[in-house]
Amino acid sequence: MGFEAARLALRSAGDDGCPNALWFSTVTPAYVDKTNATTIHEALRLDDDVPAFDFGGAQRSAVGALRTALNGPGTTLVVASDIRTGLPGGGDEVSGGDGASAVLVGDGPAVIAEYLGGASQSEEFVDRWRAPGGERSKLWEERFGETRYLPLGERAFQAVLKEADLSPEQVDQLIVTGLHTRAATALAGRLGVAGENVVDNRAGAIGNTGAAHPGLLLTSVLESATPGKVIALLVLADGADAMVFRATEAIASFQPSRTVDAQTEGGAPVTYGKFLAWRKMLPLEPPRRPEPLRPSSSAAGRSLDWKYGFVGRADPDTGAPQMPPLPSGSDPIPMADVPGTIVTYTIDHLVYSESPPVIFGIVDFDGGGRLPIELTDVAPDDVKPGVRVEMTFRKLFTSDDIHNYFWKARPIRGAN
Repeated sequence: MGFEAARLALRSAGDDGCPNALWFSTVTPAYVDKTNATTIHEALRLDDDVPAFDFGGAQRSAVGALRTALNGPGTTLVVASDIRTGLPGGGDEVSGGDGASAVLVGDGPAVIAEYLGGASQSEEFVDRWRAPGGERSKLWEERFGETRYLPLGERAFQAVLKEADLSPEQVDQLIVTGLHTRAATALAGRLGVAGENVVDNRAGAIGNTGAAHPGLLLTSVLESATPGKVIALLVLADGADAMVFRATEAIASFQPSRTVDAQTEGGAPVTYGKFLAWRKMLPLEPPRRPEPLRPSSSAAGRSLDWKYGFVGRADPDTGAPQMPPLPSGSDPIPMADVPGTIVTYTIDHLVYSESPPVIFGIVDFDGGGRLPIELTDVAPDDVKPGVRVEMTFRKLFTSDDIHNYFWKARPIRGAN
């Protein structure tokens, strides 16, 4: 998810999307003792001299990465993602959502929102916690968290308005978010901003995506903002962090690659049983096939461009893309952003998979190139020849705690 959000951010930035650094924050990292940001870095095909760093594992680390980037030099791609887990029937399961967001922070004439200032309030209290390796967060009594967050949020908001020389009446859109929904809702009504200017938290459509939610809501607001609009973002997580932005003239010509609304509408239902299985809350009979072997680090290292960047090679005789690339191939041909068409397909109920059945399709890519590849985000009954697809970076399987990432094809919604 983090890669997908980052890719859309760079596409939307166009020629200005060339970060000097990549920072990644998540509460549910794929690895500890190994940097997670480097996987996103490799899939984005960023230059080797662009550093990639992880920002902690707490909810507040995501907004901390954003504030640090806003106060620093250069152009930084700030990515946040989260998987909200909770026991069946609990509040986190009901209200949580999985998501990712990415914000490109820099300067220059293409900037669509000017940063006017930020402020923070920090205090130690135990409201939500999860031990390393824990499957779910534990919560203290809800009223306790509300009593701590409300004064912290008010002080942070007042401080940022003072720094930006603004009054609450001058805030055109206010975003208040955090995993303590009760506190966020109560605080939004106490800050002096008109109720119609408080941004909907989208909980009904996508749930609360935790660490990703501040960037997601900020993105959705900017997609419809007009020049001069003042946007305040207030995040409640182990304290309170407030930021104020003003939309620039450049926002009038800004065209997002894929809006938050379009992504929300492009979703598909998932059965509750499958959801519980994916969350490891419901043990299922495994496929009666040998589990896959541990991915080879040395083999992956020899084919980074193909495995992570989906880069083919030109056939030396015809110039057509070779996928996977052969040793005889010549010039590299990036294929990750090239759409294709399903020619034929098969549905396999026997092959090992964490989410059976596996759907394989033969895809013809626009401009040349054909590849058998796994399909995702599609029901077996919806697959047919002629369906248009795009490439997406996904996990194939995990073995010996090594996650095997590669590319899959998914239908382009509304293209068929």
